[in-house]
Amino acid sequence: MDFALTEEQSAIFDMAHAFGQEQIAPFARKWEADGTIPKDLWPQVGALGFGGLYVSEDGGGSGLGRLDATLVFEALSMACPSVAAFLSIHNMCAKMLDMFGDDALKERIMPDVLSLNTVLSYCLTEPGSGSDAAALKTRAERTNEGYTLNGTKAFISGGGYSDAYVCMVRTGQDGPKGISTVYVEDGTPGLSFGALEKKMGWLSQPTAQVQFDDCKIPAGNLVGHEGDGFKYAMMGLDGGRLNISACSLGAAQTALNMTLQYMSERKAFGQSIDQFQGLQFRLADMEIELQAARTFLRQAAWKLDTGAPDATKFCAMAKKFVTETGSKVVDQCLQLHGGYGYLADYGIEKLVRDLRVHQILEGTNEIMRVIVARYMLANR
Repeated sequence: MDFALTEEQSAIFDMAHAFGQEQIAPFARKWEADGTIPKDLWPQVGALGFGGLYVSEDGGGSGLGRLDATLVFEALSMACPSVAAFLSIHNMCAKMLDMFGDDALKERIMPDVLSLNTVLSYCLTEPGSGSDAAALKTRAERTNEGYTLNGTKAFISGGGYSDAYVCMVRTGQDGPKGISTVYVEDGTPGLSFGALEKKMGWLSQPTAQVQFDDCKIPAGNLVGHEGDGFKYAMMGLDGGRLNISACSLGAAQTALNMTLQYMSERKAFGQSIDQFQGLQFRLADMEIELQAARTFLRQAAWKLDTGAPDATKFCAMAKKFVTETGSKVVDQCLQLHGGYGYLADYGIEKLVRDLRVHQILEGTNEIMRVIVARYMLANR
């Protein structure tokens, strides 16, 4: 069994890491203070092929596997997990459009999606339906011209910021079979946004409710077939769970690297604090946990790439394990920085705040346990 990255995979990681360190890391704290990511960043990201990481090559994308994509998100999150996670959301939407959109829709929108001149948001969650996503209420009524949308989406990364929204809406009966997916462009009459949410982390990502009030879209903005939208949404989540895990992993690795440097310079009782065995044990534990998380994540990504029947189970297990490991590691890194870790200037407290939400989105870690248990019980 070969655990080594290929030469091409190493090059993908190195390219993403170099871009992140040059174009994102120096500005991450300013963007957090501003509460937004400059729009002119995204075409630069698109020029690297990161606007359609796993969009097929025939569709103009990079055609990467899920394992390759996790390398991109791990590398970019070493600069800023908030920016990397936002790119993950865009890519999840782009893949849905590539797989299920008809030729006319893709011809119209995908060139700008892939170049990141069009930034996408994913709209599934509603004020009354989080983990129970199939209970969504936003309705799309068929008209002669297309659909009229009414309802509200909640906790939407890029709400009021993105250029278009991939939305799950109800076109039929209650339950998952009554849900469809539609594409809604910014500026569509009847589309509006709530006030920006005040959050613990991911502060550079504008987050707001997305509201539809007799919002009319053409029939051509239906993605795929009516009634299949929930299936499309769930298919996107396996990869999203891997990506958000990779974002936890990269940020935690950065925190550990920063902590090693800090401990080599910080003196106490006549020596640098990295010479105290008790603290060395804590460093070793973090290294072990991160290496275990990295191996687990890459195994899950390999399963998804190869179409293994238990891929969804492994994506859920990896998401739960890696995101909790990432949060644990950054919290320990803050502790090892002492009082300095609590100060914004050292960058650790930002990572603690940014990573906490990873245990909630893309399916809460409680739902990950439900998925794993169901697979276990079905195969006992």
